[in-house]
Amino acid sequence: MTTNESFFFRDKTPFDKFTNTMLPKLLKARADKRRIRIWCAAASTVQEPYSLAILLKEAAAKLSGWRVEIIGTDISTEVLEKAKTGVFSQFEVQRDLPIQMLLKYFTQNGDVWQVNLEIRGMVQWRMLNLLDSFSSLGEFGVIFCRNVLIYFDQETKSDILNRLARQMPGDGYLVLGGAETVVGLSTAFQPVPGLRGLYNRGGSGAGSSAASGTGTDFKSRVFAGG
Repeated sequence: MTTNESFFFRDKTPFDKFTNTMLPKLLKARADKRRIRIWCAAASTVQEPYSLAILLKEAAAKLSGWRVEIIGTDISTEVLEKAKTGVFSQFEVQRDLPIQMLLKYFTQNGDVWQVNLEIRGMVQWRMLNLLDSFSSLGEFGVIFCRNVLIYFDQETKSDILNRLARQMPGDGYLVLGGAETVVGLSTAFQPVPGLRGLYNRGGSGAGSSAASGTGTDFKSRVFAGG
């Protein structure tokens, strides 16, 4: 089962958490490696990865010299083809996308808008079914897996969560949808106090990380700052 409901900065709160909590802490924790990898699992109609790319571009001054990767995956070939074009209707871009960001990071062509080449180049796309192995993707500091676990049974949810944990280091973050939780499903994650839907990879129960490095065939974006 798949769902293609999404829009830019959907629900807003997870993106505020990324900007105000996750990114500052990762910049401090990864100061020696200067590398951040982000995975948007089940990326739906692709606005989520592009929303994160825009936020990272807005924070470019803080990321000078850092290598950043954003990976978007989905089971749908149709979704991924749309993702690569970065073309959206007027209706799609007017839903929660601030007008200043629209004008700054998109180009209008008739009645559609296209994400600028620089932002499109920050996101890499792969077809992936979460029921299959994803160990080859490598290790991620942040995983967005929102509004997809609700479609699975309890056993499958637990399996996916524990496998996600093995793709993350101890300081990694998992972002779930507002109606989703790890409670009763996995002990590999701990809720971040006061931030609903945000979890630390600080628990137990999933075993040690089975992933390391950057995965196969992925390219990093190096920020120049400014």
